[in-house]
Amino acid sequence: MIVIENATIATVDAQGTEFSGGHVVIGDDGRITAVGPGRSGLAEAARVIDGTGHLVTPGLVNTHHHLYQWVTRGLALNDTLFGWLTTLYPVWGRLDAEIVGAAAGAGVGWLALSGCTTTMDHHYVFPRDGGDVLEAEIEAARKIGVRFHPTRGSMDLSRKDGGLPPDHLVEETDEALAATEAAIDRWHDPSPDSMLRIAVAPCSPFSVTTRLMEEAALLARRKGVRLHTHLAETDDEEEFCRKQFDCTPVEYAERVGWLGDDVWLAHGVHLDDAAIVRLGETGTGVAHCPSSNARLGAGMARVRELLDHGVPVGLGVDGSASQEASHLGAELRQALYTARLRGGPKAMDAREALRLGTIGGARCLGRQEHIGSIEVGKLGDLVMWRLDGLGHDGIDDKVAALVFGPPARVELALVGGEPVVERGELVNADEEGLTRAARRAHQRLLDAER
Repeated sequence: MIVIENATIATVDAQGTEFSGGHVVIGDDGRITAVGPGRSGLAEAARVIDGTGHLVTPGLVNTHHHLYQWVTRGLALNDTLFGWLTTLYPVWGRLDAEIVGAAAGAGVGWLALSGCTTTMDHHYVFPRDGGDVLEAEIEAARKIGVRFHPTRGSMDLSRKDGGLPPDHLVEETDEALAATEAAIDRWHDPSPDSMLRIAVAPCSPFSVTTRLMEEAALLARRKGVRLHTHLAETDDEEEFCRKQFDCTPVEYAERVGWLGDDVWLAHGVHLDDAAIVRLGETGTGVAHCPSSNARLGAGMARVRELLDHGVPVGLGVDGSASQEASHLGAELRQALYTARLRGGPKAMDAREALRLGTIGGARCLGRQEHIGSIEVGKLGDLVMWRLDGLGHDGIDDKVAALVFGPPARVELALVGGEPVVERGELVNADEEGLTRAARRAHQRLLDAER
């Protein structure tokens, strides 16, 4: 049993319940058994943690990422999305399992240090001689100890057929579908306390055929897993869809069976009013990636309107090569600032930003019944943020201090009651070792390019 006492607790439940000087208890089964004001009265618990000066929140949920990109950060810094992809596709074509494992270890470790306890990953690059890259990232995440939702991505529309990826980076359609089904059969765990779930994730309208989109949706629903893809990220994509399909990206998604409460879409930047209404009507989620959208100059998602129409919205750091910081805790502030740039200071407040990063993300991943808020019976995925130091002290509202202030140190991060970060350090992995492995992988790619 773990007991945290004397902390400010933001439960992020439906009522927005908060406690100043409260407690939370996680039982031996890794689930929350109590949360409330004052002390717990469990002085004989296995471990009692003093939360004075700290804020306890649900663990953050990352809804969009590309972990392999950790070892290609700092490249194509001044390009739009299509130019950035064109520059980096040849580099990514040299990925292998060792490189992806090193990148994923560094990326997941850094996410944990930024307050993330559940992350997805969208991997869609499978070089033919690269080994089992999906297994490599799964093992890396398992070592760090976070809940992991890797997606088996795919691309089958190469440049010669009107797509964006080079010919050697795409798969045959049937091959991609078979590999996706095999990944689900091997890895997917649908249990309520699952540490590993697989989703189906063809990459994007400009790298995937209509047949793959349609059959991937059928496959996912036959297997009972979720669907994910990029959509409406840039003006270039809008132009591509209108030229190729004579419709908007969301209209295309509906045409191929990709709207529904088992789908979440990355970005959703360029959405008209009709698209937002349709996403709300169908329960289709959106992974909001404000820092990556800003880095690539893609635009600002209409998050206020999405929320007002009932669209599930979570936060994503996106790929490490298009968002070199990859700090999920800092993305709370970036999401708030982006909303206010669009709609003024009333467009989003600190607690709404926190909801995006917690229960909003849980909804996107279909896990809102078990993670995303601090409630009795839910899994003990919590973060205790230190907010009594120079950077935050004096901001009396602890939630505001977390969101508006500088990135806060994670004093403790628990996944199912098991520590993965303590006193700002990883529990299950050596940060320096992860750094060295990622550096070697980065150098291998650069040496091969030369």
